[in-house]
Amino acid sequence: MLSKIFSPYVITVLMLVLSNCFMTYAWYGHLKNMSSKAWYIAAFVSWGIALCEYLIMVPANRIGFEGNGGPFSLMQLKILQEVITLVVFVVFSALAFHMQIKWNHIVAGLCLVAAVYFVFGFK
Repeated sequence: MLSKIFSPYVITVLMLVLSNCFMTYAWYGHLKNMSSKAWYIAAFVSWGIALCEYLIMVPANRIGFEGNGGPFSLMQLKILQEVITLVVFVVFSALAFHMQIKWNHIVAGLCLVAAVYFVFGFK
């Protein structure tokens, strides 16, 4: 049904963003919300959250992969995933942990933009 409304480009990106929200929370949310719990409790809770991430990420990669009829090469999917991961992480760290974005973070982000250009711009 979604494929009739959105292109595989949009579906893949939206699903990867959503899966990364789960992943980032699973990896780092326990540092804020479960710091008083034993590490193994935080690990089991994080595994449960990470399962949600995998249930979204695996179909997103299958929809997006050109070997399955999608629009992205394997390299493009990986670079896209990394950029989305870091964007979601920056937003999460700023909102949840009140981290400041510094000049070197911006420069690193520009390097990622360059990586996207080189991976998507040349075939």
